[in-house]
This record gives sequence, structure tokens and C-alpha cells, in this order.
Amino acid sequence: MSISELEFQAASVEGGPEQAVEGRSQWQLTWRRLRSDKVAVIAMITIVVMVGLAIAAPALASLVHHPPNIAYPNTGENAVGNPVGPGTNGFWLGTDDTGRDLMVRIFYGARISLFVGIVTTAIGTLAGVAVGLIAGYFGGVVDAILARFTDAVLAFPYVVLALSLAVVLGPSLTVIIGVISFFSWAGISRIVRGQTLSLKEKEYIEAARSLGAGPFRIMFIDILPNLLAPVLVLATLYIPNAVVFEATLSYLGLGIQPPTASWGNILAAAQNFYQVAWWYTVFPALALLITTLAFNLLGDGIRDAMDPGTERLLAARRGRRARSRRRKSAGPDLADTAGSAQA
Repeated sequence: MSISELEFQAASVEGGPEQAVEGRSQWQLTWRRLRSDKVAVIAMITIVVMVGLAIAAPALASLVHHPPNIAYPNTGENAVGNPVGPGTNGFWLGTDDTGRDLMVRIFYGARISLFVGIVTTAIGTLAGVAVGLIAGYFGGVVDAILARFTDAVLAFPYVVLALSLAVVLGPSLTVIIGVISFFSWAGISRIVRGQTLSLKEKEYIEAARSLGAGPFRIMFIDILPNLLAPVLVLATLYIPNAVVFEATLSYLGLGIQPPTASWGNILAAAQNFYQVAWWYTVFPALALLITTLAFNLLGDGIRDAMDPGTERLLAARRGRRARSRRRKSAGPDLADTAGSAQA
């Protein structure tokens, strides 16, 4: 190729249309990596389905004509007074000990469990972010007081407090939400405080301070957006903990009280019928397991999507293990091949 041909090609490239380079934000990259995670996508779909079923519980009850608190002793119980099985007399998942539709009660129980999980996590997240930001940014005496208070909350046996309040004040939804919210903020606060201590020393924070920005403007405008990633991961992982804790209190009789449906009190009533009505125990426990597992898997997926280095490290480790297994499995065949060649 001659020099004139090279000059012609360079001129044609310079004269061609410019291709815009599209930049992607951190959230766009996170969403792109999250969509490629099949486990996280399945978990997200499962959560959406559970939320949809919980919201549509009244419509489903109207569809099967079985209100959640109405017993059907004639069609919902057999001759000896035990619950009937799935598919019997129009009860898709069977009935409970009093002849009520188990499927409808499970969906109504999902409303309670998901409501408690989402509300308590939202309250705990807001409180934890506020306390962590104030403690980390101001430091000094403010940090010392708030940090010691956070340590005291984390060290306190919250199950004992929850049981005590339920006994003194009486079991109710308000007590459950208050106890879970009070103890859920401390862990988030500690993470936010540590991140704030690091971020407030950055150059752009010093520049904002030199331009006259106030402390609250810096905390909530400049620092807070950089904390959303770890806070989102923690919030996603806190929801199943709240769901399980509510179910535990209801199972012990100190949470949601019958006839209001909750996964915990359904399982508590089913413990005496596990030998004669397996569905009475299996289906509520399966709903609780699927919901908590989906939130945990989604939280793990969000964490990996926001920190792709962790996923690459795990992928490399899985690749090394797979290659090691292939070498081990191929070892005897290679030995047999070498032996036959020598023979």
C-alpha cells in the first residue's frame, strides 16, 4: 500500500460521521449485570409473584368463594373432624383445623409477612442511614455517643425484648413493627458510619466545603448517593430476617393473633396435625421458605452486580475447580492409554 492510499483512507475516516460514545452510569451497569444473573432474575420474579398474590388475596378469595376467616365444617372437614386434602370440595390446597381454606389463608398471611418485612426495613434503613451519616460526618463527641448507642443496641438480645414487650403490652402488629424497626437500624448505621468516615476525606467533599456548602447539604447531596449501593444490599437482606422474626413471634403466640392469618400462627396451629394433614404444615412452610430464599438470593445477586470483582473472583475459583475435576477424571483414561501404548 502506497503513502497516497494511506492518506486517502485517513481522510475518509476523518470525514466520516462521528459515532457517539454512550456512557453508562453505575446503576445502568448494575442492572445490566443483574439481568445476566439467572438466579437473581428468578428470585426477582418469585418476589413479584408473591407480592402480586398477596395484593390479590381478596380477589382470589372471591374467586373461590372462601373468605379467609369462614370455617366450612361440612365440606372442609372429613368424617373424623380432620382437615381435607388438596383438591377436595373445591379447596385447592386443602383446609386447616377448623375447615377454612388453607390457600386463601396463606395468601392473606403473605400480606402480613411482606408488609412487616418491607415497612420495618424501610424504617430501619432511614433511621440507620441518618444516624450513620451524622455520626460519621461530625465525628468527635457526636460520633462517640451515637457509636456507643449503636453498639448497645447490637449487643442487646432483641428476642428477649420482643417477648417482654409482647407480654407487657400485648401481642399486636404495632409491637412487632416497633421491635423489628428498633433493632434493624443499628447494623445499617454501622456500615453507613464507616463509609461516611472514608468519603468525607475525599477531594470533592473538600471542594464542596470550600465553596460554602453546609454539613447537611454535603451529607445528603454529596455523600449519600455514594452509599446507596451497600444500603440497598443490606435492605434487601434485612427483609427476609424481618419476615422470619414476625413468623417466629406469631408461632410462639406473641405476634399476630388468630383469626388474622399469619404464616407463623398457621404453622403453630398445624403442628398437631402433621401426621394426618401433611399439607397443613408443608404449604405454609414452603411459602415462608420460598419468600425468604428469594430475598436472600436477590440480595446476593445485587451485591455481586454492584461489586463485579467479587463475581469474577468466584467465577475464576469455579473455573479452577472445574479444570481440576476434568484433570482428575481424565487421569485414569490417560494412564490406560499410556499402558496400552507400551503393551
